[in-house]
Amino acid sequence: MSEATEAVLMLEDGTCLRGRSYGAEGETFGEAVFTTGMTGYQETLTDPSYHRQVVIQTAPHIGNTGMNDEDAESRRIWVSGYVVRDPAPRSSNWRSRRELVDDLAGSGVVGISGVDTRSLTRHLRDRGAMRVGIFSGDRVSSETELLARVQSSPKMTGANLTADVTTPQPYVIEPDGDPIGTVAAVDLGIKAMTPHRMAQRGLRVHVLPASISSEDLLATNADGYFLSNGPGDPATADHAVDLVNSVLSADLPLFGICFGNQVFGRALGLSTYKLKFGHRGINQPVLDKATGRVAVTAHNHGFAVDAPLEGNFATPYGQAAVSHVCLNDNVVEGLRLQNGRAFSVQYHPEAAAGPHDAAYLFDRFTDLVQGGRNAAA
Repeated sequence: MSEATEAVLMLEDGTCLRGRSYGAEGETFGEAVFTTGMTGYQETLTDPSYHRQVVIQTAPHIGNTGMNDEDAESRRIWVSGYVVRDPAPRSSNWRSRRELVDDLAGSGVVGISGVDTRSLTRHLRDRGAMRVGIFSGDRVSSETELLARVQSSPKMTGANLTADVTTPQPYVIEPDGDPIGTVAAVDLGIKAMTPHRMAQRGLRVHVLPASISSEDLLATNADGYFLSNGPGDPATADHAVDLVNSVLSADLPLFGICFGNQVFGRALGLSTYKLKFGHRGINQPVLDKATGRVAVTAHNHGFAVDAPLEGNFATPYGQAAVSHVCLNDNVVEGLRLQNGRAFSVQYHPEAAAGPHDAAYLFDRFTDLVQGGRNAAA
């Protein structure tokens, strides 16, 4: 690894940190967010939900296990920038094929190392997520000029990013063994492990571009419908909301996760809002209100649904309720229609990376798909 050049991190409130370049040299802008996972950085980097975000790793040592050919969650690295404290000088893992810093550089991801990431995390917890720039090489200039460039960069509020991350063409993930049902999955920024979790349960998954029309979506005649995770502001996702409305109007099984939960909430007539600093990491405690069970879960979201935590509320599709709640801050983490035909969660049950406590949600959806298939037979 060659000698790193000076790098500067500038937050939009004027906070300035200096360190060393890590990855590509140049400049980058995005929303500064932190993730608390101590492992799984490859899955984090390749999660499309991190599109246009600069990710700060709270764990101090990053890069120890290198990069491999199996754990990527999409076709590329999506983060706009990367911030670490102590990068590993070399990887040490039998699955490693490349060094993290080389993949970052090869993907054009501008990063910075040697900064106090925990202090930076505390700052974002106090002040909230904000725009940030990372500058290295010949892009480093006066702090006044760097701050002006950060403050002129786009905000995440109002950002419609689905078209950037969705698949350009449909594709199919075949089931393990004989199929027991089909799922039409709308790709709003899907992670690779998600359709594989359904395929492991015998479902044939058709992954579809987010631009698909409601008519073409229903024409798949799938036994169940799925809304994936993804980046951006759910208030801009009007087309995805229309897709959900078409599925709910036809009384077909539906499951959404993360961004899909927010889109489902909007289809039920609820609003969404931006969290102060979001939930990102693999150690978030969530209560399943129906069972009283607490699951440790993987999160990556900066927006949430505004819904009453207790009791039912009316929707165009009947009564609904909040099904899951984050125990850290009482943020809505799940919704369900009382007729049992549609539900969603705000977190990532595919657990890549993360704990497997929420795997039961795929079993619940599989049962719903089979029930719909049997009723139609």
